[in-house]
Amino acid sequence: MSDPTRFDLDDRQRAMLAEMGVRVWWPKRTAEAQAQVQAETPVQALAAAPDVALPASAPVASPVPRPAAPAPTAAAAPMPVTEVLVGQPLAEGVDQMDWAALQATVASCRACDLCANRQQAVFGVGDVQADWLVIGDPQVETEGQHGEPFVGQARQLLDNMLKAVGLSRDTKGEGGVYITSSLKCRLPGSRNPSPQELATCAPYLARQVALVKPKVILVMGRFSIQAVLQSTEPLGKLRGQVHSYQGVPVVATYHPDTLLRSLPDKAKAWADLVLALKTVRG
Repeated sequence: MSDPTRFDLDDRQRAMLAEMGVRVWWPKRTAEAQAQVQAETPVQALAAAPDVALPASAPVASPVPRPAAPAPTAAAAPMPVTEVLVGQPLAEGVDQMDWAALQATVASCRACDLCANRQQAVFGVGDVQADWLVIGDPQVETEGQHGEPFVGQARQLLDNMLKAVGLSRDTKGEGGVYITSSLKCRLPGSRNPSPQELATCAPYLARQVALVKPKVILVMGRFSIQAVLQSTEPLGKLRGQVHSYQGVPVVATYHPDTLLRSLPDKAKAWADLVLALKTVRG
């Protein structure tokens, strides 16, 4: 201790003495000691402090020379651009084509994006001079693989329905039928056709109707109904009555795919077939 008349206590020791009731008495500093403390100058206090190493000043970085600009090189030749064939307008004179020209035009059509995945166009099968014309909804990919409308179980059910009224896709003349699709290319995945896609194929469908000259048109499915009747009304409101397209009577009914999922609707579809049969016979 610097003062022999004093002794130092820390905070813990002072607290213990206070709890014990012991008072700590400190003698007053002598005038000589007080004068010695006051005589100390800030300079002497700093001199007594330990030396602290000051950081050396950071060296000044010399400027880095900028790299020289590379010499200009000749411009690379542009990559060849592949011509995009989708979105082209329909061929002129569709409404004047015969069967061969119409089928070739459909097979090479590039009027919408569906042509990108087309394997075969879904044109039509059956008797091109039949009294009956059946138009069905597109059946996604399977139709495009076979190039025919109505495939698989839907084809089997349709054939049985036609047989019940004396018709067959393999018959010519009386008892014959022509079958086509409202869309001439398959749909990717399982999505529905867009109104624009249906409208793109509408001139082809109209020409088929004009060439067949049927006595009745049987439209099967809501998208075929939209394409032919230009109506978004529910099928339940459209069936059971005779409509018209290009002066030809039209009967609306369920698509075979729907009938396979909903057996009770087969009775309604049979009633629609009977209505179409009565229309043909007058």
